[in-house]
Amino acid sequence: MAATLTAAASRYTSRKITGKGPGDQSRQLRAYDMYHRVPEVRFAASWIANAMSGARLFAGRYDDEGRIVPAPAGHRAAEIVSQIAGGPDGQAKMLGAFGRHLTVPGEGWIVVRPNSEVQSPYSPEDGHDWRVLSVREVRRQSGKMTAEIDGDEIVIPEGDPDKMDPDGPVALRVWEPDPERAIEADSPVLTSLELLEELILLNAAVKAIARSRITGRGILFVPKGTRFPTAPGQDSAQDDLIEILMTVSETAIRDPESAAATVPIVLEVPADTIEAFKHLTFESEFDDLAIKLREEAVRRFATGLEIPAEILLGLGDVNHWGAWALTSEAIRLGIEPKLATVAHCLTQQWLRPILEDDGDPEWHRWLVWYDTAPLRVRTNRSETALQAHDRGVISDAALRRETGFEESDAPTADEIARRTPQENTENPEDAEENPVPQTPTRPTLPVDESEATPRTLDGLEASATAAGLPEPLIATADILVWAALSAAGRRVKNSSACPRSDRGRVSGAALDTIHTLVTVTPDQVDKLCLLEGAWARVPEVAQRYGANPDCMAASLDEYVRDLIAAGVGHEYRHVPAVLASCFETAA
Repeated sequence: MAATLTAAASRYTSRKITGKGPGDQSRQLRAYDMYHRVPEVRFAASWIANAMSGARLFAGRYDDEGRIVPAPAGHRAAEIVSQIAGGPDGQAKMLGAFGRHLTVPGEGWIVVRPNSEVQSPYSPEDGHDWRVLSVREVRRQSGKMTAEIDGDEIVIPEGDPDKMDPDGPVALRVWEPDPERAIEADSPVLTSLELLEELILLNAAVKAIARSRITGRGILFVPKGTRFPTAPGQDSAQDDLIEILMTVSETAIRDPESAAATVPIVLEVPADTIEAFKHLTFESEFDDLAIKLREEAVRRFATGLEIPAEILLGLGDVNHWGAWALTSEAIRLGIEPKLATVAHCLTQQWLRPILEDDGDPEWHRWLVWYDTAPLRVRTNRSETALQAHDRGVISDAALRRETGFEESDAPTADEIARRTPQENTENPEDAEENPVPQTPTRPTLPVDESEATPRTLDGLEASATAAGLPEPLIATADILVWAALSAAGRRVKNSSACPRSDRGRVSGAALDTIHTLVTVTPDQVDKLCLLEGAWARVPEVAQRYGANPDCMAASLDEYVRDLIAAGVGHEYRHVPAVLASCFETAA
């Protein structure tokens, strides 16, 4: 079944839209004002924009099971999508721009013009010039649309509502529909306008508090008769208090590092009014309250976003597994819906009209879709790359790329020859001319990138031998492991740990191999109850063959957890080493 999209898109045509149209744009202009005045708004919009720019667009279609499969190479749909915005680099810029527009005003425009009319240096001569514009840059008055592009006013002619001309200029409106009135736009910033204006007032209050602190450190009352030198130029023995206050304030504001910013103002009063020296400050109870209210306003805005609040508030108290999980949740809840909005527009207003005009009988089955797999890859892939290279599944060039080295760092043929032992030791001259490469010794590497290094498979092979283990016990434990992996795979496949972009890839895979195709974090094993009930029969099996039941259950559980976290498959030869210590404990 096709997914239901909550998105809206329209093309500027001669057919008038009934109703009042998108309405007043004053709220959207206020949202842009908040983007420029409130740093938290800019950070949230930029984070979403940067994440969206990392996604990849492709042409796909729904198969019989409701999955979106990519178009075959050379298909017309794939060709059209590959040329959107001039290619992958332009698509990244386009998606990034919509990340800001859909977050702030909830709306943006795409203007497409044939490059034969524009002669843009960034587009091929036979291609199109794609521009993403804000609501401030597009105006519709008296049935005419005008777009501001590079400072010039460009008139966009009305299009044919029943047929799109790909060789003519096209204006596409993309917006998140408001639940109350779908033709109007909705966004997190629009919803938070009142809260953000409150935050601006609190910022001004905190700024005023800081400025008042700078103007002086209060007033110091001293008993009358305690005299201090008068200011230069004063011909009276009495100090001019107002003049002193103004002088100190002006000096402190102009030069916050001066002594006037830190020394209190001295005021002489009759001795009978005070008992001793007293210091009066200008602080109030609202000073601390304003700071707390500002922090609360920022937190409320963070919770109103479509991404986890920790993204805006900071991940300082979250370990790397928690940060990875929050980022994955942000992609699923905050990034993918906006990508679907843009993809829906490009499907309905660009891809399908062109395919229909070309006479494709299945034009209605093709769509523009997105792939967020590049956003979900772990940031530290060096250890994974080392293991993959060691197992022969990636090239030397890929290993150098993932570990941060350049191709110029690759060893030369002479260096390889010097490092490789020679088999022909009887004739050194022949050995130098005909070196025989040998496979280097396999290093012992951790199987995952978690903070706690799990037990490695090499460690299992190198552990104590289990020559005395009963063969039926090994076979039974092997079956228990496969059953546990199958149950875990079924739960992973039906949970949030398997993102939508991976479901088509794992749909036909064996359940006991799902963990090798989908990344599962160690904390998700317990969170998703992947191994719940997996070792219920272990006590019976252990008692039958004389093993320690607690040790056997714990060893099998640790081994399967390591397999899931590492994303590697189970092998029968590892079972004896897993169970060896359990017989030693039983003995």
